[in-house]
Amino acid sequence: MPAKSGDSSRIVTIPNAISAVRLLFVPVFAILLARHDDAWAFVVLALSGASDWLDGVLARRLHQVSELGKILDPAADRLFILVTLVALAWRDVVPWWLVAAIVLRDVLMGGLLFPLAHRGYGPLPVHFVGKAGTFALLYALPLLLLAQRPDAWGTAALVLGWAFAWWGIGLYWLAGALYATQARRLLGATGAT
Repeated sequence: MPAKSGDSSRIVTIPNAISAVRLLFVPVFAILLARHDDAWAFVVLALSGASDWLDGVLARRLHQVSELGKILDPAADRLFILVTLVALAWRDVVPWWLVAAIVLRDVLMGGLLFPLAHRGYGPLPVHFVGKAGTFALLYALPLLLLAQRPDAWGTAALVLGWAFAWWGIGLYWLAGALYATQARRLLGATGAT
């Protein structure tokens, strides 16, 4: 998509730095989870979810919305969700079908990037439904990790975690349908089928 008025080509911004740090914490989280250091893994995962919200707020308030940020932030979200899901499935915290449901949607959305780029379009603007689905998943994952506790906190986290997970999956796929419709319109307008 063409840059909106006020979008910047700057690379070094506070929101981009937050997204970059979030990317750096992906392997840290994976190592913590592999070592069964669940308390620290939970902290890293919770901070990642909070930082995802923070970088968007700061980008708008500081007028630091950038083209790089429009790519870096969703990429950090997808990578963190993917690594977290695979690590949690590997630990038998979540079922593998959950990983497949999220990965399949992202693969289908990734397939839209090539025809859009071929027609001169950048990534589609983030839709509220997509952001809500991502937030729901980013809340679900630490709760499902916390659900491993054998006490009332674990039970409450299990219920809340799965509630967020189901909402996240539904919103994630709904957003995928909205993005596919938007891409179809753009591609149809430029003569692609």
